[in-house]
Amino acid sequence: MVFFLMLFGYCFLSVVYLFILSLWGRFFYSRKEWGTSDAAARRIAILVPAYKEDNVIRSTADNLLALDYPRDRYDIYIIADSFRPETLRELDKMPLNLMEVSFENSTKAKALNEAFRRIDTKYDIALICDGDNMLANNFLKKVNEAFAGGAKAVQGRRVAKNLDSSFAILDACSEAINNHIFRKGTNAIGLSSAICGSGMAFQYDMVKEILSEIDAVGGFDKVLQLNIVKRRDFIYYLDDAIAFDEKVDSPVAFSQQRKRWISSQFIYARRFFLPAFREVFKGNFSYFNLAVANYSLLPKAFLMVLLPALAFAGFYLRLGLGEAATGLCGLYFFSLFIALPPVLINANLLQAIFALPRAVVLMFGALLQSKKADQRFIHTPHTKTGISNPGERGF
Repeated sequence: MVFFLMLFGYCFLSVVYLFILSLWGRFFYSRKEWGTSDAAARRIAILVPAYKEDNVIRSTADNLLALDYPRDRYDIYIIADSFRPETLRELDKMPLNLMEVSFENSTKAKALNEAFRRIDTKYDIALICDGDNMLANNFLKKVNEAFAGGAKAVQGRRVAKNLDSSFAILDACSEAINNHIFRKGTNAIGLSSAICGSGMAFQYDMVKEILSEIDAVGGFDKVLQLNIVKRRDFIYYLDDAIAFDEKVDSPVAFSQQRKRWISSQFIYARRFFLPAFREVFKGNFSYFNLAVANYSLLPKAFLMVLLPALAFAGFYLRLGLGEAATGLCGLYFFSLFIALPPVLINANLLQAIFALPRAVVLMFGALLQSKKADQRFIHTPHTKTGISNPGERGF
């Protein structure tokens, strides 16, 4: 009974937290009007750390070269790690900056730090993208408007590049829910948005300085966001700046990706727990939210299993606990539902739901294998060279 009550208490706090952010994101979020659509074009460095991305890097480069922004005001840096010689030759012919790197243990933080070390041009903004990302045509304009309005750190809205399998659809739904709750919802209640590793832009000198102290194997963005909010700089979510991100379309890729995510979540939950309490006593609630509230949550798939199990156990134990756990389960699924964009609610989603049990099993498998996942870089292969997401318009 005591264990049940402790577990119920944890789930209660988790679900109420998610419900508040989801509700605020749906009904109380208002897009910030920067009022600077005619602002002078700041100089932007687009940094693309890419590991073995031979399949997609040329389409990514073509996309970045065609953005609607003065061409002399932004430069592209492809940080190529372990590329094939023929890919390097093709990239070398394009009007961009190719940086070849090689590390004994490759990480995105190492690649970015090496790029910052080599770049000697003065920039106002650093935009970090992944090798598979494609940006909406007006992405740089939206970022420029935000920085002209005083922003120092922004996260764009990352959406699915592809919806061509059940796992890709589930992955896209997870991304959309995270956007709504941890970015839009947190901004709506006055806290900094979480960042998600790509489609994010920062004041150039600031991010260069912060990253120079980061050497994380996985989850470098988690450390980066905490260092930003520790300085009392606010992270804005730009829901109208769209970055397309390839979603995993196979069980193996899904499991590998989640293994990396779960590992980094547990590592940083332990590392930043005590510092977060020191920060909250200083009034830095954004730091506490990102370091404790975000990291203390179980993955959504785990809660989908745990909450119905609690309801079943509650009815067995009686004393009204079954009804309470059932209500909590309903509140959780309602929170996810209002966080899900209408564009993703269709027949394809219903079909993808049948793959959800397998996804949950893979998540539990990833949890069991996550202990040493932070000790080596886990690469997720990408193959999509175009956008097959008819629900989003970014061009």
